Amino acid sequence: MKFLVFSMFDVAKTAEIAQIADKVAKTPGQKTIAQYVCQGMAFSGLLPNTSLAIAVVEAESNEALAATQYPMGLAGISTWAVPVLEVPVGRVVTAEKKYRK
Repeated sequence: MKFLVFSMFDVAKTAEIAQIADKVAKTPGQKTIAQYVCQGMAFSGLLPNTSLAIAVVEAESNEALAATQYPMGLAGISTWAVPVLEVPVGRVVTAEKKYRK
C-alpha cells in the first residue's frame, strides 16, 4: 500500500532528524519511492521555523509503517501518513469505472 508521509520538525533539529530518517529508511517491509523537502512555508498555519518533508512510501503492512513512524515520533517529528491510490496518467476514466462498480 502506498502512502504520502508528511513529516514536520523544528529546523534546529535538522541534523538529528536526517540521521533518524536515513536509519528508518532501511526498515524491512517498506520502501521509500521519493522524498521531498519543502523550500518554503508549505501551507498556512505551519509554525515558524518548521520544516516539512513529504515522502512517497510503499509499506507491506501497518506494522511496517509503524516501525518507521514510531522512532520518528520519539525523535520529535510529527508525522501524518495518508494512504493514496495510484491512478495511471491518461487512464482516470478507466480507473473511475473500475471503482464505481
